[in-house]
Amino acid sequence: MKKLIFICFILCLSCKVSTGNKDTFQKNSNNSSNNLNIEHRVDSILKLMTLEEKIGQMNQYNGFWDATGPVPKSNEKAALKYEHLKKGLVGSMLNVKGAKQVRALQKIAVEETRLGIPLIFGFDVIHGYKTIGPIPLAESASWDLEAIKKAAQNAAEEAAASGINWTFAPMVDISRDARWGRVMEGAGEDPYLGAKIGVARVQGFQGEDLASPKSIAACAKHFAAYGFAESGRDYNTADIGTSTLYNVVFPPFKAVNEAGVRTFMNSFNILNDLPATGNEFLQREVLKNEWGFDGFIVSDWGSIAEMIPHGYAEDIKHAAELAANAGSDMDMESSAYVLELANLVKEGKVDEKLIDDAAKRILRVKFELGLFDNPYLYCNEEHEKDVVGKRAFHDDALDIAKKLIVLLKNENNILPLKKENQKIALIGALANDKTSPLGSWRIAGDDGTAVSVLEGLQQYKGNTLTYAKGADVVSPGSNITFVNELKINETDTTGFSEAINVAKAADVVVMVLGEHGYQTGEGRSRTKIDLPGVQQELLEAVYKVNKNIVLVLTNGRPLAITWADDNIPAIVEAWHLGVQSGNAIAQVLYGDYNPSGKLPMTFPRNVGQIPIYYNYKNTGRPHGKNSDVVFWSHYSDESNKPLYPFGHGLSYTTFSYKNLKVEALPNSKFKIMVDVTNSGTVIGKEVVQLYIQDKFASLARPVRELKGFVMVELEPKKTKTIELMLTEKELGFYSQHGVFIVEPGEFNVYVGGNSNATLSTTLILE
Repeated sequence: MKKLIFICFILCLSCKVSTGNKDTFQKNSNNSSNNLNIEHRVDSILKLMTLEEKIGQMNQYNGFWDATGPVPKSNEKAALKYEHLKKGLVGSMLNVKGAKQVRALQKIAVEETRLGIPLIFGFDVIHGYKTIGPIPLAESASWDLEAIKKAAQNAAEEAAASGINWTFAPMVDISRDARWGRVMEGAGEDPYLGAKIGVARVQGFQGEDLASPKSIAACAKHFAAYGFAESGRDYNTADIGTSTLYNVVFPPFKAVNEAGVRTFMNSFNILNDLPATGNEFLQREVLKNEWGFDGFIVSDWGSIAEMIPHGYAEDIKHAAELAANAGSDMDMESSAYVLELANLVKEGKVDEKLIDDAAKRILRVKFELGLFDNPYLYCNEEHEKDVVGKRAFHDDALDIAKKLIVLLKNENNILPLKKENQKIALIGALANDKTSPLGSWRIAGDDGTAVSVLEGLQQYKGNTLTYAKGADVVSPGSNITFVNELKINETDTTGFSEAINVAKAADVVVMVLGEHGYQTGEGRSRTKIDLPGVQQELLEAVYKVNKNIVLVLTNGRPLAITWADDNIPAIVEAWHLGVQSGNAIAQVLYGDYNPSGKLPMTFPRNVGQIPIYYNYKNTGRPHGKNSDVVFWSHYSDESNKPLYPFGHGLSYTTFSYKNLKVEALPNSKFKIMVDVTNSGTVIGKEVVQLYIQDKFASLARPVRELKGFVMVELEPKKTKTIELMLTEKELGFYSQHGVFIVEPGEFNVYVGGNSNATLSTTLILE
């Protein structure tokens, strides 16, 4: 404790010098004296630190032993990490969870090292901590920013109660490729929607006071262009133009930076022939200098060392030099900095001022988290028991899960299901699965904790419900982990006969098909994005005996389901919804919740259309004016049109749009007004979407761009005038050199329920 008392004494002196009588601070305040207070405290510590201790702050290790048990000795690597921890050469740890474990490690850092600088504990709190909510792509289908913010807020509170004070989320990568497994972790294909959702998640994680025991630091990842991996293959090269970089990739990152996100993570990919981890343009020129980011950048797992196989770094020492000079502040699990940086500084290959800058950034965030004022703030075991898994978290998980379910198709109003006197057949292994609905990236979640669709439907007692598995998605005995590949059932159809017999006797068949939760996520790219295994065969076999089918999809990416769209009367996109999955799906199927979700990604007809997205740019030959002429931009074997467009989603009611008007206001502002009517018979919610097209510009612009949206709830036959605003911020764009341009001219304006909205008018920007 002597070290902790000493450093606190130094900090108190520095605070009294700068503020007179303040020796505590409140994080994330706009009060300049608080900010000055933090900077003085950071500088005071930095003056006490050796070069090696500064570098230690830049070193992050994965949890390497049970901190409440014996000290590692036989494991040479673990023993070295332990020695580094005791010497103050570790600034952060990840994948350590639980108040007891965190306290044990924090105690070593605070009470056994020379300066007693606390650790920051990071964890992948992606869509919930222990109470697993819907995957991020699914959340995005709600288009409900407050609900998304609340989900992040709950995840932060639960994680913080277990000792975590930093999450590696949100992922704000834009992606247009459903083959890429990590589309499940982001907000889809659109930079405007992605920016809004990214900000909501940052605000939820960080709250109004980062030093609150209910808040954790957020991390914007992956900087940059990770979502544009060639062929949709994870970790692959990204090769895009600078216009795409500035207008599609950067906007969500810029937005979360302006919202105060405290950390960034760089990406695995090469961009413009440079690995992002060693890319000075991304990290220093854009993020730190142009955007003024004052938090810190962490590498992705081992990405500093991975510059060696990229062919960019000669060895680990060279990799450390490149990463540090480029602006990567913290090394996640490469051990490059802690082993090599001190010598690089002494050799003059890395300026010590860069080490000081990185260490200051990390210390600054630790102060903002309140860790110097109370290193054990996140280490209360009794509080952990009270908070983790509490009922309110489950209630909120159910609330958002219902909001993001997308009704893709509903011919003949087969949905909602009648609540009485129906024989319902429920078919599909995923219908009785309590683990797959948790999705990928839920490393603190427990298998078997999701409510299954079978359990959800069983709560409705008025109908006769019969279940048949039909076929497994994952072959029995598969080791479902992040390490081993899933073994998909490609041949076993022995359960078909039972499913067919059950379907024959039913009035309505509900088939739950899709991907297992671990078929998406990091490292889970696919060349085929149809129904995996024998599920398509099962669907067609059941269809032959009963065409009255409701297809419920549970998946983490857009799927190519053209046959189903051609033949199945009702299709519901239910994603991977987390612990309340079955309850949410059942309530939507029975009409206790009227679906309002809208797609955040385009669904292709065929994998060969990928990448497919709504905000494309026209070619010089966009249409075949003569059907006999082949020379225009098209496929010879498939339509150019998607199966379901971005923004698509039906309801149990209908909505009509009319009276679209534009009112010019001072300062190049425009008020967009439209009358929206619930023309159906039940109350419902509609996401009113605003798109623009710059008809002529100095650079070719997309055929449409989302620039506003609002959710409206209407009683049957009621009309409401919706108002949306357009300003220069929405009407401008970035040049290839990153200069924001606002050009006068004519714009088409479209308003409707998806990106194919037909109601349009024009505005003139002078």
